[in-house]
Amino acid sequence: MAFRSVLLLLLALGLHTSGQILAESEPLPTGCGWGLGRPYTLLCDLDSIWGVAVESVAAGGTLTAILLALVLLCRLRHISEGEKRSGVGPILLLLLGILGLFGLSFAYLIEQDESLCLIRRALWGLLFAVCFSCLLVQGIRLRRLGRERRSPGGCALTSLALGLSAVQGIIAAEWLLLTVLREGRAACQYLPLDFSLACSYVLALLLAALTAASLALCGKTRQWRCNAIWLLLTCLLSLLLWVAWVGLYLYGNAWLDRSPEWNDPTLAVALVAQGWLLLIFHAIPESHICMRPPPQPTAPDYFDTSQNSTRMRETSFDEDIPLSHRQFVENQGYGYNDENTAGLRSGGGAGQHNSNTGARPSAPFRSNVYQPTEMTMILNGGAVPSAPPTYTGRQLW
Repeated sequence: MAFRSVLLLLLALGLHTSGQILAESEPLPTGCGWGLGRPYTLLCDLDSIWGVAVESVAAGGTLTAILLALVLLCRLRHISEGEKRSGVGPILLLLLGILGLFGLSFAYLIEQDESLCLIRRALWGLLFAVCFSCLLVQGIRLRRLGRERRSPGGCALTSLALGLSAVQGIIAAEWLLLTVLREGRAACQYLPLDFSLACSYVLALLLAALTAASLALCGKTRQWRCNAIWLLLTCLLSLLLWVAWVGLYLYGNAWLDRSPEWNDPTLAVALVAQGWLLLIFHAIPESHICMRPPPQPTAPDYFDTSQNSTRMRETSFDEDIPLSHRQFVENQGYGYNDENTAGLRSGGGAGQHNSNTGARPSAPFRSNVYQPTEMTMILNGGAVPSAPPTYTGRQLW
């Protein structure tokens, strides 16, 4: 009897174990294997191809952001200009926010549970706030460079971006405390409208960044206009992306009768698209401009006869004479004439030499050498001094 009881117990235990194995060994989706089962089936399910596509694009963006950050850190000591170094801190913080966007997209490829929903709701607005705050401080920096040709320090700009992002962190924390702890609702049970309203501050940051980029484009210095154009394009495309995903998340999915099923794909695609948009249109161009060496001034070689002759400065005494003095140079009444040179040498015509209005003889081999100035006329009581009678035109004084 005892042997029969033990046998029946072992048989029941074996049937229960085999039932659990059969329950756990459900047919995996196409493409899944190597221990990837529930709740990670969207990472490998080829029937739901959107999960595999989002995973691949997010992985590529993560690798690109990490490589760009490493290159920027390695080339930091070669950036000698203070105006360019001030933008490195916001770029690195932006790359950190982009990495967070790509990492958060993987959370929408896993089946929901309470802890995962808490992570989604807490980090969604915070990561976007970090990215848009970096765009805003870049707009402020370019505005200052365009108007005053100087920029705040990189640490000050980074601290300002972190301070603006902390506001969204407080908003997200209060929203979770009110809905999850006080009201006792599940973290995964929230209305799409509440989720969108919790991101209103993020949208305000994006609009402020768009305004700052527009003002930076109107600066006086054209050196930073290219940076302002890239920033303005990034803000415009980000605004269009936000209008698209919010409209689809609130109204489009319900209008297509795909409201519960397409909510997670909509948010995952919005995260990946925003990350790549920030990479392509802002982080990569801004990093390239910061790492580009300053142009070296090229001095003209005056001994190189192959250069263009216009680069050589022609000697012209008339250009160096002020306009107020040039009237005395051009007045031929104070010059010498070759016709009276003989009379000058013979010692005659002393009355001619003392005349201030008559024509004066000019020196041979060199014309217009003796030129009175305004100061000379003032010191002489308004009369123009004349040359001595023995002047032959060969002496210079």
